[in-house]
Order: sequence, then structure tokens, then C-alpha cells
Amino acid sequence: MAKMEVKTSLLDNMIGVGDMVLLEPLNEDSFINNLKKRFDHSEVYTYIGSVVISINPYRSLPIYTPEKVEEYRNRNFYELSPHIFALSDEAYRSLRDQDKDQCILITGESGAGKTEASKLVMSYVAAVCGKGAEVNQVKEQLLQSNPVLEAFGNAKTVRNDNSSRFGKYMDIEFDFKGDPLGGVISNYLLEKSRVVKQPRGERNFHIFYQILSGASEDFLCKLKLEQDFSRYNYLGLDSAKVNGVDDAANFRTVRNAMQIVGFMDHETQSVFEVVAAVLKLGNIEFKPESRVNGLDESKIKDKNELKEICELTGIDQSVLERAFSFRTVEAKQEKVSTTLNVAQAYYARDALAKNLYSRLFSWLVTRINESIKAQTKVRKKVMGVLDIYGFEIFEDNSFEQFIINYCNEKLQQIFIELTLKEEQEEYIREGIEWTHIEYFNNAIICDLIENNQTGILAMLDEECLRPGTVTDDTFLEKLNQVCATHQHFESRMSKCSRFLNDTSLPHSCFRIQHYAGKVMYQVEGFVDKNNDLLYRDLSQAMWKANHSLIKALFPEGNPTKINLKRPPTAGSQFKASVATLMKNLQTKNPNYIRCIKPNDKKAAHIFNDALVCHQIRYLGLLENVRVRRAGYAFRQAYEPCLERYKMLCKQTWPHWRGPARAGVEVLFNELEIPEEEFSFGRSKIFIRNPRTLFKLEDLRKQRLEDLATLIEKIYRGWKCRTRFLLMKKSQIVIASWYRRYAQQKKYQKIKSSAIIVQSYIRGWKARKLLRELKHQKRCNEAATIIAAYWHGTQVRREYRKFFRANAGRKIYEFTLQRLMQKYFLEMKNKMPSLSPIDKNWPARPYLFLDSTHKELKRIFHLWRCKKYRDQFTDQQKLIYEEKLEASELFKDKKALYPASVGQPFQGAYLEISKNPKYKKLKDAVDEKIIIAEVVNKINRANGKATSRIFLLTKNNVLLADQKSGNIKSEVPLGDVTKVSMSSQNDGFFAVHLKEGSGAAGKGDFLLSSDHLIEMATKLYRTTLSQTKQKLNIEISDEFLVQFRQDKVCVKFIQGSQKNGNIPTCKRKNNRLLEVAVP
Repeated sequence: MAKMEVKTSLLDNMIGVGDMVLLEPLNEDSFINNLKKRFDHSEVYTYIGSVVISINPYRSLPIYTPEKVEEYRNRNFYELSPHIFALSDEAYRSLRDQDKDQCILITGESGAGKTEASKLVMSYVAAVCGKGAEVNQVKEQLLQSNPVLEAFGNAKTVRNDNSSRFGKYMDIEFDFKGDPLGGVISNYLLEKSRVVKQPRGERNFHIFYQILSGASEDFLCKLKLEQDFSRYNYLGLDSAKVNGVDDAANFRTVRNAMQIVGFMDHETQSVFEVVAAVLKLGNIEFKPESRVNGLDESKIKDKNELKEICELTGIDQSVLERAFSFRTVEAKQEKVSTTLNVAQAYYARDALAKNLYSRLFSWLVTRINESIKAQTKVRKKVMGVLDIYGFEIFEDNSFEQFIINYCNEKLQQIFIELTLKEEQEEYIREGIEWTHIEYFNNAIICDLIENNQTGILAMLDEECLRPGTVTDDTFLEKLNQVCATHQHFESRMSKCSRFLNDTSLPHSCFRIQHYAGKVMYQVEGFVDKNNDLLYRDLSQAMWKANHSLIKALFPEGNPTKINLKRPPTAGSQFKASVATLMKNLQTKNPNYIRCIKPNDKKAAHIFNDALVCHQIRYLGLLENVRVRRAGYAFRQAYEPCLERYKMLCKQTWPHWRGPARAGVEVLFNELEIPEEEFSFGRSKIFIRNPRTLFKLEDLRKQRLEDLATLIEKIYRGWKCRTRFLLMKKSQIVIASWYRRYAQQKKYQKIKSSAIIVQSYIRGWKARKLLRELKHQKRCNEAATIIAAYWHGTQVRREYRKFFRANAGRKIYEFTLQRLMQKYFLEMKNKMPSLSPIDKNWPARPYLFLDSTHKELKRIFHLWRCKKYRDQFTDQQKLIYEEKLEASELFKDKKALYPASVGQPFQGAYLEISKNPKYKKLKDAVDEKIIIAEVVNKINRANGKATSRIFLLTKNNVLLADQKSGNIKSEVPLGDVTKVSMSSQNDGFFAVHLKEGSGAAGKGDFLLSSDHLIEMATKLYRTTLSQTKQKLNIEISDEFLVQFRQDKVCVKFIQGSQKNGNIPTCKRKNNRLLEVAVP
């Protein structure tokens, strides 16, 4: 269905027939063909009235998304395509809104999808019910109970990779708002024989493989297990691995689910210990041994497995070993102990394994019920979900198939009864006359099985309980005597002569004609499986275990509570469980899901007609359709019926103003439908024959086509008119815009022409005025010149006599003044840049200006130096002052000086205040540190250097150890008399101390530094600042240094060095240290 399509009825865009009640003609072939047609189009759900047929697609379909959940939420059952969500929503709304307890019965054979269907029902209910932390926790626990039960109760069979080997009924409890409160789970007939033996191509229960595949090595070691499947006799190897199944991941899922449901860690550990014990029981093997009295007894071959089982379960090894070898029979006050032969020992071992696992499974169900049960005492609404095995017909059918088919007979009986009851109640509710419906009543088959006197189960219990030799053959003989005349019982050995020559019926079998067909049962194993005996010695051994869970599983083993009464048989227990289940279902409103398996290959897109036909027969689906169609095949409320078909009548189209029922009556009268084909109920219209409904659908389809044509015609006319009006409107807009554009262009052209004319006129006027002004100016200039010449002539005549006397001096002064003016104007244009280091200066134009030219150069240089200095900060001024001081002290004296000019004086090279390594040194020095540098102190004994930290403060010179930070020497600046150094390119210098001072005890300091110029300059300036005396800086290639009482000569020589350009100091004798400078 397209995304934009709105579907309002089951009949819209129907593939095949969505409801089998409307199938015409109704027969087996048409029924199968309709299912196949829908299956081929991925329509896996089909209705029979309110019953849902579900075909397993064996693939994922996009029909279970959250969007689909919302689509089916609060919608009428027949409003959308058939779906399991529609039935789930109908059941949930009936429970919530009408206060009716519901039950959903899911049946079908193994592999038909019953378990998945139950999950979908529960997930839908969980999605649509209320929200909240507590409600979400309850929902999560209910949903997570499924993985736990599937792991312990499901197995891989030839028909299904996840086949439920037990029946499950869950009652989900809701409050008055429809929010889940909890649940109760009941289990039926776990196939415990699978624990010890599996048919070829099948597996044991999932949990065994999940533990071995998913548990860690440490966990397996605690359980005394190994990952190798072949180590365990109870695990079939031909199907140990299943394609598409990740046992390791499933094991993690199961453990997580157990935690969510509420299992404690020690409970989970106990459960897995019991599973491990069951697995290891299969590895116990026996050997025969003859006694003195001639009786055979059995002994365990290898006791290592027995020892490990006893360590797991806390059972005394000797007690369990005896229980496998002896059997004690008690009768009143007597006890008789007999030995077990090998066959009996193997029977006892398998019986213990089956009982241990079966009781563990029942305990799991009880434990889950404790966790998920409703905690409140308020009145609760209940929705039951029954996921139980379907009718089974195999090549070899035994006791299990007999019990399962008996359960299905009871379910079919209640299905027919409740369906007829529901039909009858609806007819009465709507005021329609109820007519008796003929159908097959399978009560006679149920009676054949469950009758307390002559039923097969009663005969089996009687045979199991009677003294004497009891075998399967004696049981069959009794059946042949009691049931021979029953019309649904067949046996070769019965009194009825019609089966004596039936070669299809072996002598060791009997056949029952069930509602779904005839089933032949092998009588072998009926008595043993019904007895389900576990020797009392084994029960008592289990009770003596120090394992709390195992002890709780075998309460009958308690010696103080010995009950000599024989336990109930498996058949009687199952009969009682089925009776309780039927009683429970009859109190609820039923909803049915019939699951069908399309093929035996578990493959998608394959539909096996014969297999589906077989399932249709034993599910009684055709019988169900006939019951549903016995009265009226289709019914619908008046409002949706009128809404769907109102276009077929002029009086009801497009709107009917009166009651819906009156509108439907007018509609049906207009269409001339025969009165016997329909009836009017109180709220619904009932249509007897599907042909009438399909006729209405055909008329509706034709009318919709006519209406679609009419709508299309009107729409096309409207569209053309709309387009024409739009084009007309557009043409007007375009014309108006064009006219506007044309007028604008015309206006711009006129405006441009007017501007050009104006500009030419203004130009002509301006030129005319300019000519007049120029003429006037020339006249004025001419008059001025004439006047000037005239005045000059007058003046020259007047002053001629004075001019000749002073003419030379005046001319000289005037010429000199003009030359000076020219000189200064040229200097203005040729001034150099303001950089103090720019030595360019214009050339001297005249010799007489030589002194003036030099003075101007000096004044300009001083001025631009001042301008440059004004830009400095205080710190920069200090740096330049230090650089200037260094220049005065060392320029042209020390070869190292030029290299220091471009290096800024930083002072604090070690950053003592920031480095945590020098925290101790920082704490010891309170004054501001002017310079902090690592220097090399020269040892007079050998000329080798030792690293020291040189610190200069305002008042002192300090030497400290570089590693520890301890102060070695502290000299006041007043005690420093002189600093000596060479004139060469080295960093050696000597600090001379005042004789007799406290710091001069060890003599002068001979040091080496990479920043000699900076250190000497700062020491010079600081000493001058503090003592007001200039420090003597001696620069000489040979000077004396006082070392304690001796004076040593330090001599600097030129020489090549082995270690590159680094100066080296060597001791020549006691009075001479020689420094080789490269």
C-alpha cells in the first residue's frame, strides 16, 4: 500500500480475500489458493471472523515497526489489513474499556511460529499500555521471562530451530487503567525425555549448548565443564551447531534476562550447577559384575565423573554410588534392597537426569512467578496468552504425541463451544433470530481419552497401578477389551473384525480418529512414561545434598516425610492440568491465532500445498469458517457501512442527515437487494451471503471509478481555469511592468539630453566669463607694470645720486641673502632620515658655508637622537644605559665585546622564582636578584671547572651549588675591589676581593661565563650605585689572582683546541695557570 494511501476497510485493495468468511466458493482448494495468493504477496495474516491465521514467512517483514503499532492502535478490528496487532489491540481494549478478562490461544505445529506470535502479542501490549518507571520495570520483566524459558524449554528440531518443548500459559495482570501489574506463568508437559535422547538431526535443550559456547573458561572450570560438545553423551553431535544461531550471544542474553527478572547471583550460579550436573550424568557408564549368589549387579566404570558431580551438588560420593547400584523397596514395616543390573542402572541414571532437569524447569517457572507476580492486592484484569504445542502426527507417535493431541482435542472443543457461544450472544444482542448450527462435536473423542472409567488415560493408570507383570502389551489388551466398540478407536487386536486384515495398522499399535484426522500410536513406552518412576534411593540421595536448590527440588527424599503412597502418574497430572486450563479459559473472552507452517525446509517464499492442507484439516479451519458462515457471513455497524456504500444511492450521497440505520435501509432498498439476503440488527447490518457483499463492492468500485472520472474532469476544468486566470493576471503584471520600464527609459533619455544641453550652455557661459576675466586681469597687470615702471623711473631719478655710493655693499648683501635663502630651501628638501645611525648628509654647496654646514649637521643629529630617545620606556632606557656603559668599558678593549652588542641583557637566565628546583635558594635570598647565571668556577689545583650559580643582588655577590641550591659564598659589594679579564675572545674573569675582609679567606674567584660582558657591566653599575665608587675593570692577557695565601698568575695564550672553539685552562706549575684561547 502506498504511503499516501488511506485504508479505511479490510476490503480496500484486498489481495485475495482477507476474511475467509467471505470466500466464495468455500472449499479446501479455494481456501488453500487464497492463503497461497496472500502468502506470495507477503500477506501472512488472514481472518476467519475474529480468528487470525498466521503463516510463518521464515524471514523478517517490515510489518512490526513502531509505526505499525501506532497504525493499529485504537482501530476497529476490520478497519485495516489482517494483522496480529489488530487482534492484540482488540483484546487489550476489551480488557481495558469493557472490563472483560481476555485469553489469546495460539496453536499450531512445531515451526509454525507460535512462540514468535506470543512474543508479538506481548510486545504490542507492552507498547500500547501505560508508561512510567514502575510500569516499564514490570513490562521489562514480563518480556525478559521469555529468553529464560526459551533457553531451558526450547530446542532445535527437524522442523524448527527454536521449538518450544513445553506448553506455556501466561496470565498478564492489569490494573483499572490498563497498566500491567505482573503475571503468572503455567507450564505443561516439558519434553524431559529429550534430556537423555534426541532424534537424529535434533538438539538437546538450548541451555546446554549456550553454557558450553558462551561461558568463560573460569566459569566452566567452576562447573567442571569443557567447551567440547563431544565430551558429553547427552548432546547429539550431528546438529550441535545451528546456522544463524549464536549460542554464545544467547547465553549472555539469558544471564542478563535472569538478572532483569530478579534472580540473585547465587541462584543463577545454583541453576547452572544443576544444569552442569545433568550434563555430566550422561557421562556415567556402568559395567556388569556377577555376585556370589549368581545375581548380576552393576558398577560404575570411571568414578571421576561421579566425583565431580558430587563436588558440584554437595552429595556424599558413596551415597550416590549406592543409589545407582541398589534399589530399596518399602512395604509397611519391611525394607527390601535389591541390586540393579546394567540396564536398570542406566534407567536410574536417565530417570535422575530427566527428573532433575524437569524439576529445575518447574522451579524456574515458580521463581519467575515470584518476581513478576502483582505486588498489589487490588482487583486485577487478566489477559492470558496460551502458547501450546499443536496437533502432532509423526511416523512414530508415542505417549507424548498422545498427550499433546488430547490437549488439542480439548482446545478444539472449547474453541467450537466458545465460537458458537460468541455467535449466539451477538445474534441475541442484535435481535437476530438464532438458528441451530450443525457441526462436528469432538466431545466423544475427549470422552474416549479422559473418561474416568473407560477412558484410555484411566485404563493406563489402572494398568500402571495393578500388581503383577505390567507391560505395554497388557495395556493394549485392556484397551482392546474396553474400547473395541468405540467408533473412533481402531486396533488390529480388538474385537471389531473390520480391522483384523488392516495391514496399515501393526499389532503393537492403536489408532484414534481425532477431529484433525487419524493418528496411529506406538504403544511401546506408554507404561514407563506414564509411571515416570524415580527410585526412592535417588530421591533420598538428592535430598542429602549440601546444595540448597537440589535439596529443595526433592522434598520427598526427606526420611521424616516418607510417603509410601504411589505418586500420581504423568497422564493423570496432565489431565488435571488441562482441566484447570479449560476451566480458566472458559472464564475469559477467547481470541484465537492459528499458526501454519508453509514448508518443512524452513525457507522463505515456499508454499507447500499438501503440508498446508494437512494443517488446515487438523486445525479445523474449514469447520471454523462453516460455523461462522452458518448464519450470516458478514456483519458491520451501520455508520461504517453507510460511510462505505453511500455513494451508491442519490439520497445518501454525499451526506445523509438522518440516523445511520435509516440511511442503510434507504440504500439497500434503492439497490433492490432481496430481503432474505440481509437482516437489520440493533447496531449492525447482517449480510447472509458473501456474493451480496461482493456485489456491493463491485458496485462501489464502479461508482468510485465514475466519481473519480467526475472529480478528474472537475479538477482538470478547475486547473485550466486557474491556469488561465493566473496567466491573465501575469500578463497584466508583465504589461504594467513593461510600460513602467519603457517610460523610465524614455524619461532617462530625455533627462540625459537635457543635462547635455545644460552642460553645453553652462560651458559656453563659463568660457565667456573666463575670457572677460582674463582680459580684465591682463588690463590690471598692464596698468600695474606701467605704474611700476613709472614709479621706478621716478625713484631712480630721485635717488640716483645716493645709489652710486652704496651700490657694491647692497649688491653683496642682497646676493648673500639670496644664496642663504636658496641654501636653506635646498637643505629642507634634502634632509636625511630620522634614524640616529643614518650618516648621510647633503654636500656643502659653497665654501663660505662650511662651518654653518657642520653645525647644522651636529644640531640635526642631536635633535633626531633626542626624538629617538623620547620613544624609549624606562626599562629600555635602562638597557641602553647598560649597553652604553658596556661600550665605554669594553669597546676596542675586549675582543668578545662586538658579539655581545646584538644580544639583549636579560639578567635572570635561570628564572629562580618560577623554577621549583630553586625554591630553597629563592627562600634564602631576600633581595631583588639582578643577574642569575650558571658560571664555571676554576679550581687552581687542576684548572678544571665546577658549575656554580652566580647571583648578583643590590648588596651582595653570591655563589651557590647548582644541584642542591645551597649558598657556597656570599661577598658584599664593598669587598669587591677589581675585576680582571683578558682582551681576547674568552669568558674568563677574576673577581678580586679586599684583603682582610671576611669573604677573602679563600681568596679571589676565577670564573668563566657565556655572558661575561653583561655580568661585568651589571657588577660595575651596581657597585657604583651602592658604594659611589667606580669598580676597577682591568683588561690584560696576564694578571695575578689571590688563592688563599698564594698568588697565581693567569696567562692567556693563542692556541688550537682539540674540543673546538672552547677555551681551556691548564695548570703549568704552582704559580701559573695557562688559558688557551682559540
